[in-house]
Amino acid sequence: METANLTSFIKTACIIILLYYALKFLARLFLPVLVKKVVQKAEQNFQQQYSHQNQQQNQYQDTNRDEIIIDTAKSTKPRETKKVGEYVDYEEIE
Repeated sequence: METANLTSFIKTACIIILLYYALKFLARLFLPVLVKKVVQKAEQNFQQQYSHQNQQQNQYQDTNRDEIIIDTAKSTKPRETKKVGEYVDYEEIE
């Protein structure tokens, strides 16, 4: 069995430090490009959804121009309050 010595420890520590700085350097190079692509893709998806939603609204408005819908279900129900529990008044006994 080989025992650990100071030179192998220093060699391992140097490799770990070099890998850390190499990854840090590569992240500075490629991370902005990656973030930019992700933002562009999200923007493109948002624009597609927005245009699709506008098309659906325009079609709905074209087909139902004379129809008026009044929702009375919410106005007939009274607003309920949350009942947490019963209030108990405590008296101190001496």
